[in-house]
Amino acid sequence: MRLNLYLVRQIVTAMVFIVVSLTCVIWLSQSLRFVDLIVNRGLPIHTFVYLTVMLMPTWLSIVLPIASFASVLFVYNKMTADREMVVMAAAGLSPLRLAQPALIVAVGTTALCFLMTAYLMPMSYRGFKELQWQIRHNFENLILREGEFRTLGDDLTVYVRTREDEGTLLGIVVHDQRNKAKPVTLVAERGALVSTPKGPRVVMANGSRQERDVETGRVNILYFDRYTIDLGGADEQEQRNYRDANELFIHELLNPSEAVTTGGNVSELIAEGHQRLTSPLLALTLTAIGLAVLLSGEFSRRGQAMRIIVAVLLAGVAEAAGLGTKYLAAKSPPMIAAMWLAVLLPIIISLLVLSRTRLRNRAAASSAPSSAAAG
Repeated sequence: MRLNLYLVRQIVTAMVFIVVSLTCVIWLSQSLRFVDLIVNRGLPIHTFVYLTVMLMPTWLSIVLPIASFASVLFVYNKMTADREMVVMAAAGLSPLRLAQPALIVAVGTTALCFLMTAYLMPMSYRGFKELQWQIRHNFENLILREGEFRTLGDDLTVYVRTREDEGTLLGIVVHDQRNKAKPVTLVAERGALVSTPKGPRVVMANGSRQERDVETGRVNILYFDRYTIDLGGADEQEQRNYRDANELFIHELLNPSEAVTTGGNVSELIAEGHQRLTSPLLALTLTAIGLAVLLSGEFSRRGQAMRIIVAVLLAGVAEAAGLGTKYLAAKSPPMIAAMWLAVLLPIIISLLVLSRTRLRNRAAASSAPSSAAAG
């Protein structure tokens, strides 16, 4: 029991460090996607952080299996270099017994990944896409871009020189051609965009209203201290009427309805659903591969660099097999069985290798007394 706790603590510590490191790298690289929202659309920092946090379950579902594999390689290789594994093996512990703490961590990681892919990932990604849609199609963000003329429909153009943090607009120009016979141009020193039950309106202060009669060419100028212009149907945003596969829960992917299927992508959705079920098992698959490679055979004093390389290569093959079989299953549904074999078969083979190593060691130990007696 103490051995399990000792090894589990070592693996979890290394795993936390790897998860944090990989997550930070992914976070920095993916955050560049939102630079445009911050620079050009004035996205607040807290909204930016919220957007990236909503993607965290998606990142963790990818990082956790890799971190589990890497932490097992690091801890078991370090303990081998420090001769701790040699002492444990000399004390009679079989490879399967030595692998038990790592397998316990892998099972826990698998359960956590299942929670991510089954519930947290679709829920958070759905919230992310909804917020991203609102930001990109929000009326205020569409028209209030500093230093740009923004056209709303065919008849309304709005320009804002500066937008202050508290929402005050400076240097406003509105050109309204909704009345073709009498187009209007409004210029104001400052103002604000307000939402009303009848739609958005721009309230302007200290400006002028110029109305030109197309037939006579006469221009009427009105100076005002306060003026409000109705932007009409400009707030009728395009509604988001579809969902990505990442936003759907597993039962929605495995039994896709007409509401979520587009262009005959039923097989792709079903393949995605099975991938949500199989990908968490990669934590157990990769860990089992690493253990089978490191703990099979004799411990070498010259290190285990070659075994680590072999384990990494085999883990890469397992990852590639998972992705490849998903692509094939999306094209041919019978290949779904291959998706499950790609993650289950390495586990079975690895456990058999560890088990056979134990049996071989027992056989060698049992043959030693008989050899001594014969001598």
